[in-house]
Amino acid sequence: MQKQQLSDFEGILLIDKEAGCTSHDVVDRARRILKMRSIGHAGTLDPNATGLLVLLVGKATKASQYLMSLDKTYEGEFELGVETDSHDSDGEVVAESPVPEGLTEDSLREHMARFIGDQYQTPPMFSAKKIGGIPLYKLARQGQEVAREPRFIRVSRFELLSWNRPKGRFVLSCSKGTYVRTLCHDLGRRIGCGARMTALRRVSSDKFDVADAVTLDELARMNPSAVKKILIPVRSAVPSFAF
Repeated sequence: MQKQQLSDFEGILLIDKEAGCTSHDVVDRARRILKMRSIGHAGTLDPNATGLLVLLVGKATKASQYLMSLDKTYEGEFELGVETDSHDSDGEVVAESPVPEGLTEDSLREHMARFIGDQYQTPPMFSAKKIGGIPLYKLARQGQEVAREPRFIRVSRFELLSWNRPKGRFVLSCSKGTYVRTLCHDLGRRIGCGARMTALRRVSSDKFDVADAVTLDELARMNPSAVKKILIPVRSAVPSFAF
């Protein structure tokens, strides 16, 4: 892509993140592609999660706080009967238990429905949340566990899409700051056999949909005019926003 002036690109850029890279990796590559430094994101995704990552380009970075507060929707998969230290399939297995024979699809749906509403969730040790300036995951890798302050979250939807024992596909709509893998972990604890999250894809962030996103490879192949066409003006997404 030809070198552009910083002012040439401004707005909201929707990226369909692939698995295996961090949100910071996505921002770094977007900066190289667009030849500019003023790019941030509005809500991280775990490295192995895929889907919508909202990037903020140019002056749009000033809307970061507002856009990060938007509710998100995810589709994913959990596996009952296995617990890990990270609450997902990346971690070390710490417990295994048989899935209750009496657990039916209907009863599983009932268990999931009990998570809908306002609640407090304790962040997992394997997370980027900082305590005393140190990310929790660094302490966890040293074998440490420290007290974490529960945080308020709201779950508006937690539904089963399909059930093939011991794995279930789900859709979840929730407030910012919700750890989906911890929700899966807590579901397993409620059922009595443990659980881990095995896949996660963010499909939307409020009005932004992954169907309208591009991959980084697609972005790299675009000419400057094509990039400008897919940038969403901040004021169209946040009418009250003022630079």
